[in-house]
Amino acid sequence: MARADDSPRDAPQPRRRLHRLRRALRARRERIRANPTLNTTYRVGLGAFGTLVLIVGIIAIPYPGPGWLIVFAGLGILATEFHWAHQVNVFTKRHYRRWSNWVSRQHWTVKLGIAALTGIVVVLTLWLLGMYATIGRWFGVDWPWLTSPLLGP
Repeated sequence: MARADDSPRDAPQPRRRLHRLRRALRARRERIRANPTLNTTYRVGLGAFGTLVLIVGIIAIPYPGPGWLIVFAGLGILATEFHWAHQVNVFTKRHYRRWSNWVSRQHWTVKLGIAALTGIVVVLTLWLLGMYATIGRWFGVDWPWLTSPLLGP
């Protein structure tokens, strides 16, 4: 039996608002589901947006910042409509935690090696994307080796 203080009516004001918002969003989603064309459009749009967020997150993983957070956000967006994305999200979070725990138990030399490899990936991708040549041009430096082999002269 639920206690009186567990009900949304007796909850603090922010929890009541959140409960009303969730209920309104569920009702809106059910109205969208009732229209097959609108439902397909919604799922395609949400799938495209979630995929875009996921790709940005994957690209951002080796760089300083919230790369993994963006990956999990993209998977979370996709998981609202696609069961496979929920399964991938759970799998990814589990293995990310395992990796983090493993790294935290390693000797400092292993951690330094991982950091060095990450740094090499960052430097190489910035070079391949042509960032060094672009920044060099801002300062009047036009060294040929700064130019990305993918973008050409």
